[in-house]
Amino acid sequence: MITKALHKLRLVFTDSAIRARMLFLLGALVVFRFLAAIPIPGVDKNALASFFQNNQFFGLLNVFSGGGFSRLSIVMLGVGPYITSSIIMQLATFVFPQLKEMQNEEGEAGRTKFIMWSRMITIPIAILQGVAFLSLLESQGIIAGPLSSLAFAANVFLVAGGSVLLMWIGELITEFGIGNGVSLIIFAGIVARLPEGISQTLFTATTAQIPAYLGFLVVAIAVIYAVVVVSDAERSIPIAYARANRAAALQNGGETYLPIRILQTGVIPIIFALSLLLLPQMAFTGLTAIGIKGLAGASTWYAAFSANLLEYGIVYFLLVILFTYFYTTVIFEPTRMADNLQKSGAFIPGVRPGKETEKYISAVVNRITLPGAVFLGFVAVIPFIIQGVTGISAILVGGTALLIAVQVVLDLVRKVDAQASLREY
Repeated sequence: MITKALHKLRLVFTDSAIRARMLFLLGALVVFRFLAAIPIPGVDKNALASFFQNNQFFGLLNVFSGGGFSRLSIVMLGVGPYITSSIIMQLATFVFPQLKEMQNEEGEAGRTKFIMWSRMITIPIAILQGVAFLSLLESQGIIAGPLSSLAFAANVFLVAGGSVLLMWIGELITEFGIGNGVSLIIFAGIVARLPEGISQTLFTATTAQIPAYLGFLVVAIAVIYAVVVVSDAERSIPIAYARANRAAALQNGGETYLPIRILQTGVIPIIFALSLLLLPQMAFTGLTAIGIKGLAGASTWYAAFSANLLEYGIVYFLLVILFTYFYTTVIFEPTRMADNLQKSGAFIPGVRPGKETEKYISAVVNRITLPGAVFLGFVAVIPFIIQGVTGISAILVGGTALLIAVQVVLDLVRKVDAQASLREY
């Protein structure tokens, strides 16, 4: 097994196609980090540092911006608007069946149109978020003001354009690199902030907090191990071939089982759940900052709800489970899998080909998704539990970032392994 892993690792560096994809990925991430270091005009760095130190909500938001929000860079909104538009479009498939039919029946052309609409929705969302956040930061004295209407509009379009640019870079990574581009951009921001976060923890931690941080380290290692094990776990459905096709299938290295992973979705449910939880607070905070009256009560209520770790954690846990099921139905298509088995002359023993096979695969996926979703939800709320016990707010942000980073690395390793296997054959 070790020899096989080393062989695939060597193939990554020697195969020109895989090497080109890896270099494209690295180049795109370097461009992203360069953009994240360019601040918008008029930022008071001391006021900005104090603002983030006392605000856990913006610490979580900074995770999704890839670290750009803590510097108020031109990409301060990160890929958040694109994630929000993706959630809106995916939820719209349940409200408007035509969107679901467009994805399934029109094939690649339908999926391309669906993605194009997601991109278009990203632009107004980025502009609205830019207006809200810049108004809030100006009211807090973090951006020198008051800005003229022209200067404020220029800043809004600058940060909105930066978000759209990141969306484009993420899609280029997905197409020409390896892995999911949006997840990798978030991961790059987490890794870039890691040295700063460790140094701040070492220099600011008190003697009384050291046991809590050591306990968090032990739990983090255990969680990483559990995530790796569960992410690789799968349910194998036995597959048989018709007599005419069996010899050809075995000769071509065909599998005699259909592997279905317990966690089909990776890190996406956690990103979607956190985005949905952060969205109301972003809206209330931003709209209140630009002077819209009548929302102060709603903003105060949601701020109190966010501060209640028990209530917030329960809702977060349920949302992760919901999005795990939801996204599994989006990416896993039993109908197409049943058709492919039937066309290749394969069948599941004891199950009729066609509609019965589709129902059987759907039932298996629904059963194994439940424990996977509960596990992912539990892992997602572990930082909330630790913060509730220790009272250290930095653990929540660090734990969420750690979980996202581990899932992204696992997905990247899986994609690299798939590329290496493809080139090997």
